[in-house]
Amino acid sequence: MTQNTSAEPVVAIVVAAGSGVRLGGEVPKAVRVLAGRPLVSWSVEALAAGGVTEVVVVVGDGLQDMFTDALADSPIPWRLVVGGATRQESVARGIAALPDGDVVLVHDAARPLVPVDVVRGVIEAVRAGASAVIPVVGVSDTIRQVAGAGSVVVDRSGLRAVQTPQGFARDALVTAHAAANGRDFTDDAAVCEACGYEVVLVPGSREALKITEPHDLAVAEAIVKDRR
Repeated sequence: MTQNTSAEPVVAIVVAAGSGVRLGGEVPKAVRVLAGRPLVSWSVEALAAGGVTEVVVVVGDGLQDMFTDALADSPIPWRLVVGGATRQESVARGIAALPDGDVVLVHDAARPLVPVDVVRGVIEAVRAGASAVIPVVGVSDTIRQVAGAGSVVVDRSGLRAVQTPQGFARDALVTAHAAANGRDFTDDAAVCEACGYEVVLVPGSREALKITEPHDLAVAEAIVKDRR
């Protein structure tokens, strides 16, 4: 693959179509408020600070007005796309709506506090020639794998927890999703890997936690307070 140059624009897909059942509340998770602002607003701001120039936000059908309000103060241009039945289908729809840009990030709106350095690190790795890049952190808990009626301890030294934003050379992401044939994947690096692309790991951050349960939102509030 030809090495990318720093002049190439960086665009992003923000996946925000989840309902957030485990978080609770009467609105979708991506528009839940963190320190006075919707989660999706924090996520777009973090991407913009890292070098993203425009975003496509994938949302649930019928929620366009809600997300339009949530993104009113966005520092970069954005457009909304209605998601599909699976994550893979939702991202594929986002890809179809992307503006020009040879570097594409895919980010979960539920990771609102990803540090700028992580975003930049992902972009730099793609520009250096990687087809697919993911930020990761080490696993600190003891992990047990259930085996039949019992369980066994798994060596955690080689395990990594995967975060977003994940970064891709545009042609690789487009090709991989076209080849997915409706199969669902947990993330876009897995889509690319299934198509034969190598996945490169870069350092992530504990602050890029995914907001899934009320406890996570409380931790995020503490992080925002500490940053201020």
